[in-house]
Amino acid sequence: MLRLAVTTRAETFDRLCDPLADRGIEVAHLPAEGRTIDLSAPPDERFDVGFVYPSRTQAGAALSALHDLPWVNGREAVLTSRNKGGVLATLGAAGLPVPETTMVSSPVDAAAVADAAADLSWPVVVKPNSTTRGTGVTKATDLDSLLGVIDYLDLVHDYRATGDKTFLLQEYLPDAHDYRVMVVDGRYAGAVERRLPETDRAAGRWKHNVHRGAEAAGVDLDPALRRLAERAADALDVPYLGVDLLVTDDRSVVAETNARPTVDAATKYAPDFYDRLAGLIRRTAGE
Repeated sequence: MLRLAVTTRAETFDRLCDPLADRGIEVAHLPAEGRTIDLSAPPDERFDVGFVYPSRTQAGAALSALHDLPWVNGREAVLTSRNKGGVLATLGAAGLPVPETTMVSSPVDAAAVADAAADLSWPVVVKPNSTTRGTGVTKATDLDSLLGVIDYLDLVHDYRATGDKTFLLQEYLPDAHDYRVMVVDGRYAGAVERRLPETDRAAGRWKHNVHRGAEAAGVDLDPALRRLAERAADALDVPYLGVDLLVTDDRSVVAETNARPTVDAATKYAPDFYDRLAGLIRRTAGE
């Protein structure tokens, strides 16, 4: 049986185990953090292929070398998708619709921020460039509140261990439908709509991240939106990708991508989702 290394032990790990075992692939945990890694001896465990390169890229490099691991989504795929500004620039250059966005490289003065915000309508969304799950994303309703957010970011960026000192100013699309679309090996493989409960929306909440309390319901996505997600994965050259679409009455844009997408319940995806995922894993392993 082919042995697949998964570096996190969370929802995705649990949901992969049985469907992939039915297809001759054992899912096994290869932790990349909270452990020691002996660099001077061959590892005790055998893995044939890795699922997604770990977010701890230094540990990932060591584990890749020790286990001689090819990855379904390798280091470059993860780093490409993690860079929100780079993704939007790449997709925009490829002719795909994206939100109006300005990247800011800290530190910046107030005049530069004001000029950038003047090109957008209030409120504006402020996004750290390299975080996931909505971490640090906020909405500024006027210039003073925006400059206050920037002050906090400047303080954080002054800390010597902070790696990415860029963030995004982005247009806010009220009442947009928020879709996470899965693309496996270049083809649409299912989608969910992420939506906050009405009580939360009535209370003024607006971020539709599942890890922040939103609910994800499987949807039969419009063919044009399926093709948009496929084009995004093709432009980024990432074989296993979550593509986040925001859809209003008159626009559809690619807001972000995720090369480490959480796998949801199989009922929310295309019927052949696991067949195609297993095929991608086997091809990556060289079978």
